[in-house]
Amino acid sequence: MTVVKSSENDLAARLLSRLLRRDQRTFMPNDGLLFVIGSFVAASAAKVERFPRPGESMTANAFALEPGGKGLNLAVACRRLGTQVDGIVPIGDDMLSGLAASALDRAGLPGEMLRRLPGPTGAGIGFIDAQGENCLAVFPGANGRLSAEDVREKRSAIARADITMAQFEVGDAPIIAAFEIARDVGRATLLNPSPLRPLDPRLLALTTILVVNANEAADLASDLAGVGRPSFDAELTDAGLGEIQALAEAIMARGPAIVVVTLGRGGAVFCRSGQPPFHQPSFSVVAVDTLGAGDAFAAGLAVSLAEGQSPENAMAFASACGAILASTWGVFDAFPDRAAVEALLRAHR
Repeated sequence: MTVVKSSENDLAARLLSRLLRRDQRTFMPNDGLLFVIGSFVAASAAKVERFPRPGESMTANAFALEPGGKGLNLAVACRRLGTQVDGIVPIGDDMLSGLAASALDRAGLPGEMLRRLPGPTGAGIGFIDAQGENCLAVFPGANGRLSAEDVREKRSAIARADITMAQFEVGDAPIIAAFEIARDVGRATLLNPSPLRPLDPRLLALTTILVVNANEAADLASDLAGVGRPSFDAELTDAGLGEIQALAEAIMARGPAIVVVTLGRGGAVFCRSGQPPFHQPSFSVVAVDTLGAGDAFAAGLAVSLAEGQSPENAMAFASACGAILASTWGVFDAFPDRAAVEALLRAHR
C-alpha cells in the first residue's frame, strides 16, 4: 500500500476549504466553471423484463441510441444545471463520431471540446430490467487513445476551472496530466473512477474529491488491507456508516479530502477525515432507468461545491439530480435543469 505524504493530504484539505468558504453573499448559482476530462460513447440501451441468460435472445420493450459516455454525461449534466463547462471529449474518425458535434451543440457546450483521433469512436450497450436496474459494457474506442499531451494543450482552461472532473472511460495518463495542472494552480479535482480499475497512487494523491458507488467502494475495500467490506443496506445502520467511514479514511490517507459513497436506494454518504460521516437519504422515486444516475449525482455534487454550497446542501442537490434521472427513460435528454432539481428539493422539505 502507498500512503501519500501528509503535505499532499493537507493540500487536498486546503483546496476543499477554499470551495466551502466561498462568500455566499456574492457567489451565486451558475457562477462556477468546471472542466471535464470527457469521453464519448455512442450509447445503445434496451429495456427488458429481466437480464438475458447466456446464449438467450430476448425481445426488448424499448430501445434508445443516443450520445453518451460518462465524460459527456458529466459535461451535459453540469451544463444543464446552468454552470459554465469546458473540457476535452475524444472521438474517432468513423460514422459514429458524427453524433458528437450535434450532441455538444444541443447541450450548449463548446464544439472546441471535441478532439478527433484516428480510429473508431467509443460505443456502449446497456440493458435495463423491469426494476430499473442496469448492466452495460463499453468499448473505449477513441477514449482509450486520449493522451496526456492532448490534455496539456488545454492547460489554460484547466487552470481557470474551479473543479476539474474525470472518470475512468479514459486512461490514467490524461487524467494525471489534467489533475497536476489543476493542483499546481490551487484548484480542486473530482474523480469518479468508473468503470473501476486499479487506482494509480499518483492519481489518488492528486484527487480532492472521490465519488464511488457501492460496488466500486466494495472493490476498493477488498484492495485495502485491514478494511472490511462496508454494509450497503437501504436502511443504513450506524455500524454500516462506521464501516463506510473506515473505508473512506483508508482512501483519504492516500490523498483525497472527501470520499462520497453512493448507495442507490440507500442514499449516499459524505466522508471527511476526522469528522462524522453525513448520510443523505435517497429521494423516493419510481426507478425507470438508472443508467446515468451516478453521472447526474456527480455533476450535481460538483456544481454545488463549485458554487460554495455546504456539504449537506451539495449532497441533497446531487441526490435530487440522480433521483430525477433515474425516474426517466433515457439519459442525454433526461438530465434535469436547475428548476426541476429545486422543485424536488422544495417538495421534500
